[in-house]
Amino acid sequence: MSAHTPSTSPSSSPSPAGGAPAVVSPTAPAVDRAAEVLTPEALAFVGALHRRFAPRRAELLALRQRRRSEIARTATLDFLPETAHIREGDWRVAPSPAALDDRRVEITGPTDRKMTINALNSGAKIWLADFEDASAPTWENVVGGQLNLTDAYERRIDFTSPDGKSYALKDAAELATVVMRPRGWHLDERHLTVDGERVPGGLVDFGLYFFHNARRLLDLGKGPYFYLPKTESHLEARLWNEVFVFAQEYVGIPRGTVRATVLIETITAAYEMEEILYELREHASGLNAGRWDYLFSIVKNFRDGGERFVLPDRNAVTMTAPFMRAYTELLVRTCHKRGAHALGGMAAFIPSRRDPAVNEVAFQKVKADKDREAADGFDGSWVAHPDLVPIARASFDAVLGDRPNQKDRLREDVHVTAAELIDIASLDARPTFEGLRNAVQVGIRYIEAWLRGAGAVAIFNLMEDAATAEISRSQIWQWTNVGVVFEEDGSQLKATPELVRQVAADALVEIRSEIGEDAFTAGKWTEAHELLLRTALDTEYVEFLTLPAYEKLAG
Repeated sequence: MSAHTPSTSPSSSPSPAGGAPAVVSPTAPAVDRAAEVLTPEALAFVGALHRRFAPRRAELLALRQRRRSEIARTATLDFLPETAHIREGDWRVAPSPAALDDRRVEITGPTDRKMTINALNSGAKIWLADFEDASAPTWENVVGGQLNLTDAYERRIDFTSPDGKSYALKDAAELATVVMRPRGWHLDERHLTVDGERVPGGLVDFGLYFFHNARRLLDLGKGPYFYLPKTESHLEARLWNEVFVFAQEYVGIPRGTVRATVLIETITAAYEMEEILYELREHASGLNAGRWDYLFSIVKNFRDGGERFVLPDRNAVTMTAPFMRAYTELLVRTCHKRGAHALGGMAAFIPSRRDPAVNEVAFQKVKADKDREAADGFDGSWVAHPDLVPIARASFDAVLGDRPNQKDRLREDVHVTAAELIDIASLDARPTFEGLRNAVQVGIRYIEAWLRGAGAVAIFNLMEDAATAEISRSQIWQWTNVGVVFEEDGSQLKATPELVRQVAADALVEIRSEIGEDAFTAGKWTEAHELLLRTALDTEYVEFLTLPAYEKLAG
């Protein structure tokens, strides 16, 4: 593989032109064909991104902390008065490119070789190629994922499983369009530094992918399309827009070629949807409603807000909960008002090959969820498994017919107040002891897999990613700090650190019995157990589980 040569070389790129390239750490593990990704030109581009944008990124991370302190003081949020003119203004985002006009079904998953082929072949319109929550950022995953995407674009990717099953790409016209998701602003990449500083992981993922593939994608009739995760404000969206402008000028492609879909998966971003689209308007494609991270963000931001902000078991918080419905309906109205796509949430069910009865019940739930989204005005939605693609497609086909989307449905009937978005107390459900057990079990099982380098993990017939672990450990933290009382077999159990530790110890015994002593010893179960308890029970709340977990990640 050889990278497309930018029409403007690094030495003639926009200011700052000078400076050393990004440097690969001497401790970085060897990755096959890494030199094809980590070319001098690509590392110079990543270095330029870091020098130009890392300082502002640091300021925005500090701003997150100041805003969180204000939420702790006031226990409320509101739409921003200083941006009212944007919400009241008459503007629209750039028209959608043809490759992103029909997004009725999107499949998500990491960029390992098998998943790359299966996702592209899945029948979905879009594949969210994930370097974020569905990918543990080992150096092998970071670099190998880039290779797999470029190999796919060059049609030189195949895969043979240990049992001899072969995988290859279908005809180009049948393949999903790739929308790549880099890491969030809060994460660093330890194996790439500039002037001794770690490069933000998002700039590494974006930079390597964009540098090697922007022109290649244009030659294929598509473009460099991105999902932006964990955005907390329109100022963070503005920074991404500045990155896009710089990158397009650097490689000499037209401004506006990039398209970005922003995940509205933080509670603060829910109050700035229009402003986020406005900042990205020449590059914006749409917004997505991300469920688990959104709940995690509510707990994180209102964790000291008392009883009225206590969430029940995560599986009890469906998209029909009043505050979740306010969020999704506001998202549809906002997107369509501004000419952007509105994308619905994840169907995470993993079909069982052994239990058709389980599948039948789950498929009906998936269908009901996708029927609701299509009826509400969403233009498409997410699934985690190829078997769910036909179910989601049928729901949207029934509403869209031959139309690529329903952006003309403006939902002017929707009127959402600031208070409705955080009206958690309106939900008629309470935490349960079984919910605590599930949070502990899922948290330990997911973290153990993540520490081994797997970011997308099937647990109890659901595809789980890092957002799952975040909501699990955050709910444990919230329940123990508030002192939630569970009703259990006619008696009451108070959520305490001691109870959580006992549940976690029992979970380890159960896992050891389930998988056997050899597999247990070979895994990272003790580390996962300790990390869950640390991030769920420490007095000082850890902002992101993946920050301490990354320091324990091999590779």
